[in-house]
Amino acid sequence: MAGIGPPRRLLFVCVENSCRSQMAEGFARALGGERIEAYSAGSRPSGQVHPDAIRVMQEQAIDLSAHRSKAVQSLPAIAFDYVISMGCGDACPHLPAKRRVEWRIPDPKGQPLEVFRQVRDQIEGHVKQLLLMIQEMQNNR
Repeated sequence: MAGIGPPRRLLFVCVENSCRSQMAEGFARALGGERIEAYSAGSRPSGQVHPDAIRVMQEQAIDLSAHRSKAVQSLPAIAFDYVISMGCGDACPHLPAKRRVEWRIPDPKGQPLEVFRQVRDQIEGHVKQLLLMIQEMQNNR
């Protein structure tokens, strides 16, 4: 993403930080390049990234195998430009940000691999839209 100014800091939040928010972080890092700093965290982290999330992201050439599920309390003390909730409602913590976004993406945990793929594709579309919006806002400055 071209443009002037510091990278935009994105935080993707869900409950366990094992599927949806991890996939969103992976796409944001891969597609956003140096213009984006992407993070993810959960209100009750599971401690690991779900193996099926890793598998379906590898199909898109994005490696989550070194990622770890982490708590919101372990995030660096920085200001986030966007906090994006995956649709966990009150279970997702309210974190300060310049903009908050709710995506309402279903949790694929416990579902067949095909559901993980559908969720992955939905997340990819949302991340692409968000990155385009951020780029347009930067271009209109």
